[in-house]
Parts: sequence; C-alpha cells; structure tokens
Amino acid sequence: MTTFDSALHPHRRFNPLTGEWLLVSPQRALRPWQGQQEAPDRSTRPAYDPTCYLCPGNTRANGEVNPPYEGTFVFDNDFAALQPEVPAGSIDVGGLLRAEPESGVGRVICFSPRHDLTLPEMDAAAIRGVVDVWAEEFATLGARPDINYVQIFENKGQVMGCSNPHPHGQIWAQRTVPGDPAKETVQQAAYFQQHGRTLLSDYLELELREQTRVVLENGHFVVLVPFWAAWPFETLLLPRRAVQDVTQLSGPERDALADALRRLTIRYDNLFQTSFPYSAGLHQRPTDGQAHESWHLHMHFFPPLLRSATVRKFMVGYELLANPQRDITPEYAAQRLRELPEVHYKQLTEAVPTTR
Repeated sequence: MTTFDSALHPHRRFNPLTGEWLLVSPQRALRPWQGQQEAPDRSTRPAYDPTCYLCPGNTRANGEVNPPYEGTFVFDNDFAALQPEVPAGSIDVGGLLRAEPESGVGRVICFSPRHDLTLPEMDAAAIRGVVDVWAEEFATLGARPDINYVQIFENKGQVMGCSNPHPHGQIWAQRTVPGDPAKETVQQAAYFQQHGRTLLSDYLELELREQTRVVLENGHFVVLVPFWAAWPFETLLLPRRAVQDVTQLSGPERDALADALRRLTIRYDNLFQTSFPYSAGLHQRPTDGQAHESWHLHMHFFPPLLRSATVRKFMVGYELLANPQRDITPEYAAQRLRELPEVHYKQLTEAVPTTR
C-alpha cells in the first residue's frame, strides 16, 4: 500500500492564524522549473524623476509641494480610501442589506528620496529608517480614539497595482478591525487561552526545529515559508521575541528587522533576476485599548511570480470559489529561496549605489 507523502500527493493544510484550509497539489508541478526562463529585467530608472509626484521637491496632484527630504517622507494620501469625517447613518434591510460608515486615515511613506531604489537596493541603515517610521506612525495613529486598527503595507510592482514606481508604502488606519486581522485576533486569543503562549511562538519553535521551511534568520528575526502558504513564494517574517507591535521592538531588534527585510527582498529579486513584485504588510495588535497579549507581531509577503519574471499565479476558478490552492510545496519554495545569494543580481553586472 502506498504511503502518503505530502511532497507527492494532494492534501489540505490548515492555517492556524485564520482557521482556514488550503489545497496543495504537488503532483501538478513535480518539476516546476522546466518552464521558460524569461530574460532578466535590466531596465533602469533615474535617481530623480521630475514627473514623479513622490520625488523630493516635486508637486503632487493636489498642488502640494514635497519638501527636499533626504530620508523617509510621510504625508496624508491625496487619494485615500478612508476619510476621517464620514456622515452618520446606516443601512439595514432585513439583516441582508447592511452598510455602515467607516472612517479612517490614509498615509503614504516614501522609503527613500531616490526614485530608482527599492528596499533590496537600499542599505540596512536606510531600511532601519523605514522601520522607525512604521513605529512612529503606528504609535501616533493607534493612539487616536477613532482608530482601532493600523494596517501598514507595501504594494511593489505594477502587477500588484502599484501606481508609482518610486519606493513607497502605505498606511490605512481605520475605525474597525478588518477581516484577516480580525480572524488572526480570534485564533491567537483562543490558542493563548488554551496554552498560555502565543501561537506564533510555538509555531516558530517548531519551524526552527525542522528547518525545512526556514529561509533565513538572524539574532532576532526568522523568515520562513509558512506550512500553510497559499502563494508560490509566500513568506512570513517573525520576531523571535513575542511582541504585539513594532513599537515594542528594541533598537537591536529594529536593526535585525531591517537586515531581514533587505536579505529577503534581495533573494526575491535574485529568484528570477527581476524587480520582484509582491504585496507585504505588518500584522499587529488592534489599537482598541485592549491588552491583546496573545498577539505576536509578524509580516506577510505575498508575491505572485511562479515560474519566471512573467509567469504568475492567479487566484482564479477554484481559488475564488472554494479555497486557495498551490502546486509547488512550501518546503520546495523555501529551499529555492534559501539557496539564493544575498548579493543583488544587479551588482554582478553594474555598480548600484546602496545608500539613500
């Protein structure tokens, strides 16, 4: 009788952070690297673009002029999805048609004044500046009585809906806790109540013992492909110490976070020798005034590329109608990422400054 092998046979995997399942079908892609390899992306951008509304000194769409910033630059999003003042009111028709006002704030964080540098091309000191801004913004926005959740994220690349190539991220801070963080709040609280430890502390301990899905680590952070990953090269960035939000990280821990971010994003770019697109974001405790001792800070990376710089994974069909599905196993994805060099591929053929 054949023995079940998760590297060969279709199976379901459970995501303890959300309480949901996904389908893994490794038999569909036993040799996933036989597809065409596209030519490396050698396109370049100028260090300063006079038409870019995020570059220092340029005028934005609303007529405001950016200061001549030299590090990070944060401002209210000119086209924010949330507004701080929304008229009162609601809709409820038989409990089936329901709507209620949602207020909040949208912010933009320019990572660098350089138009041509993404996170993997910045040095660790410059990325540390981004981490510090994340902490400052979380503390400021989270202290507001009208804000109960602060979502910090980055969409990198046109395929992820990024409207401007200048390296930047966003913050959406809102009145309610959105869907995925709400699920993670429930799951982590239930685990903590039962075990007295954070879910991700125990999960990280297990992953460090097995090592099969660990991509990289330093003294304070670990990057791994989660056992339940849905996207081909999805990763989870975890602090070794269970903290609820980025403000609780010490100076050395913030340095280590910057180091992990740089090393991971370099690996992403090196995977297909292209500026690797992804959506990434921090998941942190809600700012609703409760302790949330069960929360364990973490950062998700959801990249769509599958076989090359132009072959992408789409959540369609079964994924939209049933649940997420993947072909290559998380273990294989971790091995592939782990084996990549930590020197950016552009540095092998051209001199690319790595300062701000």
